[in-house]
Amino acid sequence: MRQTSKTPLLDAATVPDELRKLPETDLRQLADELRAETVDAVSVTGGHLGAGLGVVELTVALHYVFDTPRDRLIWDVGHQAYPHKILTGRRDRIRTLRQGGGLSGFTRRSESEYDPFGAAHSSTSISAGLGMAVARDIAEADNHVVCVIGDGAMSAGMAYEAMNNAGALGSRLVVILNDNDMSIAPPVGAMSGYLARLVSGRTYLTLREIGKGLVKRMPKFVERGAQRAEEYARGMAMGGTLFEELGFYYVGPIDGHNLDHLLPVLRNVRNAPVGPILVHVVTQKGKGYAPAEASDDKYHGVSKFDVATGAQAKAKSNAPSYTGVFARSLIHEAEKDDRVVAITAAMPSGTGLDVFGKRFPDRTFDVGIAEQHAVTFAAGLATEGLKPFCAIYSTFLQRAYDQVVHDVAIQKLPVRFALDRAGLVGADGATHAGAYDIAYLSCLPDFVIMAAADEAELAAMVATQITIDDRPSALRYPRGEGVGVTIPEDPAPLAIGKGRIVREGSTIALLSLGPRLAECMAAADELAAHGLSTTVVDARFAKPLDRDLILRLAREHEVLVTVEEGSMGGFGAHVLQLLATEGALDAGLKIRTLALPDRFIDHDTPARQYMEAGVDRAAICTTVFTALGIDRSEGRKARFV
Repeated sequence: MRQTSKTPLLDAATVPDELRKLPETDLRQLADELRAETVDAVSVTGGHLGAGLGVVELTVALHYVFDTPRDRLIWDVGHQAYPHKILTGRRDRIRTLRQGGGLSGFTRRSESEYDPFGAAHSSTSISAGLGMAVARDIAEADNHVVCVIGDGAMSAGMAYEAMNNAGALGSRLVVILNDNDMSIAPPVGAMSGYLARLVSGRTYLTLREIGKGLVKRMPKFVERGAQRAEEYARGMAMGGTLFEELGFYYVGPIDGHNLDHLLPVLRNVRNAPVGPILVHVVTQKGKGYAPAEASDDKYHGVSKFDVATGAQAKAKSNAPSYTGVFARSLIHEAEKDDRVVAITAAMPSGTGLDVFGKRFPDRTFDVGIAEQHAVTFAAGLATEGLKPFCAIYSTFLQRAYDQVVHDVAIQKLPVRFALDRAGLVGADGATHAGAYDIAYLSCLPDFVIMAAADEAELAAMVATQITIDDRPSALRYPRGEGVGVTIPEDPAPLAIGKGRIVREGSTIALLSLGPRLAECMAAADELAAHGLSTTVVDARFAKPLDRDLILRLAREHEVLVTVEEGSMGGFGAHVLQLLATEGALDAGLKIRTLALPDRFIDHDTPARQYMEAGVDRAAICTTVFTALGIDRSEGRKARFV
């Protein structure tokens, strides 16, 4: 007997053109099917769940009302776009999300024509959308541009820079403010939905424009008074004065899960005879899936889970996470020094500062998605003698580079950067990889840059940063668990710019910066099996370099290989410059630098990413054999002992 599909409407609406053929009365059921499909897919792959569940109805309504992809639909960040992917011809691949060769966890231009702009960092949608709107106006086209941005992303200054510019230009642009935290507006109901439909309607908007025209013909004091009266009345009723001042016509707030409210408002907005419009939509993260509704923070990003219970399948580890070690180490130092303070940019749990904040709530500052402000705020704290730790993912610190240079480095302020997620990050892919911090920080004068090889080193480096009071410093460490080494109860600070010899040999020198040390040790074992005596060094510092140790390695070994989890132009480049400057290359030293390749590495498991990047054990050994002219495949002993 043929089984009846649980998602008949979703089966029929594989692309928006098919969705738009459905009667409006079917959309509620379609949204329910889409929500169930999203939950089931993410239970298989893991990924971002809560945000996507919160915009299911909004996703359906937007594709139903607007003519996508001709009308451009831009999702800020993109982690809420899984339902969008399902509705735009990618349902058959949705269970490949964040897997090697599968769909990206974010929007991606190369993936679909329905993704007009790739995103994974926040607060970019309005700027990009305005660019598309202006390009449309220049081409004298008539398509719509719609940007969906969360209230969290609206904490970034870039969003307001874009709105200010959009308001001045007056181009037709629709911004959907997805308020999923009730952080801007009070709860909404039928009355607010009615008001939103009323003020977004063509009749009201036309009368408003006529009224503006009449008022402009009156004396200036009358015009100003009329404008203020209208702004005051609408601000009292719905709270949109800020957006109005930026030049946007404000509509809302409306219930983002009520299609009877969403559809007529979006139609009105689509047909509105005015310039930029902001529609304030209130949603609930995790909507429709009880475990996610009950704990939206834990279901923002999930591993694979059981749909029935919500239980996530997280592999147990005997080692603590690097993030957890950082948090505990910082707490340990803060208990001894009341000048220690911590700053994060909307990532308290991701950086471990939620734990620090529970212990020291008055010394913890979450500034929102505002990395530029976070850095300069930390610089201000440092000027007054505090010891600020600015904990930001490596990939997100890129957003504040100007502040790092001008507000911290030039003034030699002792801001202490803790760069979580350094190196490759697996399923989040190229947008979140911490690939560039070594290169973009090590070019700055007087910066101390450390990379932890294991969790004990991380704890020692936190203690080291406490002692650095005359210049900025950065500590980088990877995502995930440590290697299981013992962490001292009271870690001692390291000597600045000094590495450590982990294994002594005579022919090959492997100079590792950061967590690739374990791969170097494994490579040394393999090289030993081929008769190659190998020294392994943990550099610890990308800057300042341990000049004496590096020059000694160059003198005493035939091959020197640097290994790092960073882009070209980083640690290896600085070692090469040192050796060239000191004439160490003139003696015939064979030096090779292993770093991340000059291309973006797609999402996959970390092990596969590092293999593709050529910084794993096999690549290290191949590099050595090639340098020596040894055919590894023959499996014979090398001529060196």
